[in-house]
Amino acid sequence: MSVRAEGSRPAGMNVGIGFNETSDNEEARFPRGPANLDGTPCRLTTTFSETASGLHAKPVFAIGLAEGEAVAMTLRVGPARVFAGAVEPEAPAFAGGAATDMPIEVGGGGFIPGFTEQMDGLAPGESRDIDVVFPADYGSAELAGKRARFTITAKALKTRTPRALDDELAKAVGMETLDALKQAIRESMQREYDALSRLKLKRALLDSLADGASFAVPEGMVEAEFTQIWQRVEADLKAGRLDDEDKGKDEETLKTEYRGIAERRIRLGLMLSEIGRANNVQVGQEEMARAVRQEAMRYPGQEQQVLEFFRKNPQAAENLRAPLFEEKVVDFVLELAKVSERSVAPEELTASAA
Repeated sequence: MSVRAEGSRPAGMNVGIGFNETSDNEEARFPRGPANLDGTPCRLTTTFSETASGLHAKPVFAIGLAEGEAVAMTLRVGPARVFAGAVEPEAPAFAGGAATDMPIEVGGGGFIPGFTEQMDGLAPGESRDIDVVFPADYGSAELAGKRARFTITAKALKTRTPRALDDELAKAVGMETLDALKQAIRESMQREYDALSRLKLKRALLDSLADGASFAVPEGMVEAEFTQIWQRVEADLKAGRLDDEDKGKDEETLKTEYRGIAERRIRLGLMLSEIGRANNVQVGQEEMARAVRQEAMRYPGQEQQVLEFFRKNPQAAENLRAPLFEEKVVDFVLELAKVSERSVAPEELTASAA
């Protein structure tokens, strides 16, 4: 295991690793060995009695302090590995467990919990073993809850320094001046806030329509919609990425809830379709052409191939018509609705759209 001390160490403090050994017919033993406090691996070997019966050995981590001593330090303790025999067994490699030239922030996030903290103090050219435990909800079921050891070598150590906010910074990101960059950022943020506001307003409208409707919907349409939804849920279940609100629910409960969602979607779809038909809401050719161009722009460098695909497959282009039609019907209803505005903090707006 590895232990790293951060902060001021109290005088006389000692840290050790060992075992608490008990048996049915012999006295208890408490073998201990010193633990390194610089993050380097520390090991302890003990020999158990061959005549002991009912032997139980529990690995322990022990800290000794003088009575009344004030403590202002942090100990980072890596996972321990206990094995029998004189030679530590070699752990098998796993897919995706190796990488080169990967930038990692010491103590930063985005990695397995406890990984980056063990890199503290690592110098360029130095190698170190990093012991971690994959989270129980890790994306790969084969690795979830398992222990792993990564042997890493530091190639370089870099620090981040704030860059001056000036025209040179603006030019580095393709803008002429700092003022132009600030304006572009403001406009980008405003577009994002506008989109979030629109999403919140649309959700409120659809919820209101759904709450006020109670007509029966074709069972075949509901079943088809539910089948599509449930296929995605099953894929998430297998991949271990189920939403937090769905975790812990049994399959029947999930099916009941998602069937209700499917029925709601079909009912709303039929309502919006009828509203659009009755009020002659249509998607024009120019709007369709714009939607096709926007779809092509999602694939930089392949725009012409995407446009050609839609030209040769008119039915594929029709798949873009449904969301356009829905947005136009929503706009139509909102023009008739009483909508009030209020100012909110960005945090409230983003939280409500999550």
